[in-house]
Amino acid sequence: MRKVAVMGVGNVGSTVAHLIVDHADADELVLFDARKERLKAEVLDLQDAASLLDRHVTVSEGSFKEMADADVIISAIGRIDLIEPGGDRFTELRANKPSAEQLGKDLKAAGFKGVLIAITNPVDVITGIYQANLGLPANQVIGTGTYLDTARMKRVVAEKVNLDPRSIEGYVLGEHGDSQFVAWSTVRALGKSAEQLAEEFNFSLDDAEQAARQGGFDVFAGKHYTNVAIAHAAVSLMNLVLSDARRESIVSHYDKDLDSYISTPAVIGRQGIVADIDLDLPDSEYAKLKASAQTISEKTQANS
Repeated sequence: MRKVAVMGVGNVGSTVAHLIVDHADADELVLFDARKERLKAEVLDLQDAASLLDRHVTVSEGSFKEMADADVIISAIGRIDLIEPGGDRFTELRANKPSAEQLGKDLKAAGFKGVLIAITNPVDVITGIYQANLGLPANQVIGTGTYLDTARMKRVVAEKVNLDPRSIEGYVLGEHGDSQFVAWSTVRALGKSAEQLAEEFNFSLDDAEQAARQGGFDVFAGKHYTNVAIAHAAVSLMNLVLSDARRESIVSHYDKDLDSYISTPAVIGRQGIVADIDLDLPDSEYAKLKASAQTISEKTQANS
């Protein structure tokens, strides 16, 4: 039995829940939200869809007791309304930090021992807050980080070279925020490096990097929230855990050398991070990664 819980059923959390039910990615789904009327409505809406779906998922609302034995919990709480278009995700920290601290403590008291995946912004910091309050090993508490930013980079590059985005290799590293960067040394397609692709197809790597960094705010500017792509990112990571995929993927996890939750590739399986990957980055890109970790620390202090 695959049991998953989603905390927070706003625009993102409800989309996560919909994807899980639609694809039958879990056998049991527990939803939690402090807004009881919204919670009841989301559960009922999903239950009403049951007879229209090919596969069965048991959906219920629950407390920390019902979430305690979940294999995976996804944190989708947040205050995206505090972010201005083109702004900084750290504007959510003061609002989301107390919630993450309390939820972590409550889940610890309930005996949760599974894997927690955080979407909540600023995700690198919030993931660390959850880990500290849950008291779980760091490998069991991860964040979506630049998983989606990497997907945005792949979309941008794929458009330039007329390929499916899944044909693009490579990563966006660092903070899920302004200090993230495309590690162009990792990017390849058509058997060619990023620099070769840019020259052949006549596009700017700097412009492509900025387009990937700005992608979320472009969606936010039109919808006043983002939900579909980030929900897919969270569910994708969830499935890597549930299936013990042991697949290399980009994820926000604790880096002891940088003393920060930050996005670099890792191997993801049933226990969350099951192996670290030591990227052989050029000195210039490793300097950017260190600078991004420093930015996370500075922004955390400034916004706490």
